[in-house]
Amino acid sequence: MNKLVAPIAFATAAIFSTAAFAADPVTFDYPVFKDYVPPVDEGLMGSFYLRGSAAGNYAWGREARHPETGEIFEITEGGWGYSAGIGAGYETGTGLRFDATVDYLLNNDMTADVPDGLGDRSLELRSTIALANVYYDFGLGGDGLTAAGGTFGYVGAGAGVAFNESRVTDNVGPGEWGSNTSFAAAGMAGVGYDFGAVVADLGYRALYINSIENDNSTPPYAIDDTLIHEIRATVRYRF
Repeated sequence: MNKLVAPIAFATAAIFSTAAFAADPVTFDYPVFKDYVPPVDEGLMGSFYLRGSAAGNYAWGREARHPETGEIFEITEGGWGYSAGIGAGYETGTGLRFDATVDYLLNNDMTADVPDGLGDRSLELRSTIALANVYYDFGLGGDGLTAAGGTFGYVGAGAGVAFNESRVTDNVGPGEWGSNTSFAAAGMAGVGYDFGAVVADLGYRALYINSIENDNSTPPYAIDDTLIHEIRATVRYRF
């Protein structure tokens, strides 16, 4: 009989303990997990930015002419050069962004055939280009534009003014500098990478200058519809 007492007592204690645990279950508090809130991706936000650009360029004019007599001279060779510029703008967070830019552009050796015995005239151009621009950025990844950045493409257009200084060189030597102010416009397209605070892109810009004129030259000249092709690298810094 004594041999049965211990097992019966143990079994009885186990039954009551299980009932008590079921009636009042133990709860565990994990404050680290309870208070954790996952970060929220707010998406693209509007921001101001500064920008800087550098480019190589190639220029070609439709024709050169004598502004007084109307005589036309054929452009026979294009000119090569470079430019550098700065700007400031605002991106809306929807893909649209706007900025104003100022570039200083140099281009040499665009050549016109002038049959006056002094040989062809080659142009030296120094121009300050001020443009107001609008762009549309679009994501090249599967998720489109995101706050996490990544690869993107863009297209854009701009309009403004060109402050030109130019002179021509013939067989005798360089002529006098002359200046004029002209309408200017641009179309842009390219690709870039968004690092967050810094955005870098590489693109093409077609820069149009309506007229390059020099009344101090002998003879005076005007070059109509100059198109300057640029390969342009830009870095933007967001605030």
